[in-house]
Amino acid sequence: MSQEASPQRVAYYVDGFNLYHGCFANLSSRESWRKFRWLDLNTMCSRIYPNGTTVGIRYFTATVDKNAEDPQSFIRQQTYLRALRTTKTVTIHLGRFSTYAKLRMVAESENRPVIAATPEQYALVIESREKGSDVNLASHLLLDGFEDTYDLAVVITNDSDLATPIRMIRENLGKRVAIVNPRKRTAIDLKGIANSYKVIRRSWLENAQFPMTLTDENGDFTKPAHWQ
Repeated sequence: MSQEASPQRVAYYVDGFNLYHGCFANLSSRESWRKFRWLDLNTMCSRIYPNGTTVGIRYFTATVDKNAEDPQSFIRQQTYLRALRTTKTVTIHLGRFSTYAKLRMVAESENRPVIAATPEQYALVIESREKGSDVNLASHLLLDGFEDTYDLAVVITNDSDLATPIRMIRENLGKRVAIVNPRKRTAIDLKGIANSYKVIRRSWLENAQFPMTLTDENGDFTKPAHWQ
């Protein structure tokens, strides 16, 4: 059996928002997947490389704005982070959201800006962008590699911004890297830079759900009703 087929120490790096939007957003082809948001990452990761020894799971996300269009989204996220902490195997790394007003050109139809736009054809919009998650992921991926904590790094993402650190892990440290894509198509900049590629399967999600009710040091809590 090849070394790639039998990884030894496996570390997982989960791009939280890429995972969420790739698997659970309002995509018509994956609408039925949304009920799997109560995801036990430890169980799912053990299915990705069942022959390896998991040495760590790092989950990278940003705290949802309490004043978002859906105020309950903050509560749902906090409940999910609370669930992840019950596993004791997942380390959560939080970035932040930056919210600001910006002038944007008005479109006359889908993906087509107004030709020869005048000031009247711009709109002031509120934009919210995640900050820090990709940098945090890249930093820990590289640091853990330098400290020789893993033989195989499994990066769950489709973010092309991570292409450079992934390439460095392979070329400079001689580590193996697998990319697990939440989407069906791999970003162009991620093609050909990893040792192996996988796409998240519905069965991995379906068979890796937390129990409806969990208990931690603060008591019992349940899966968000909106996710049921």
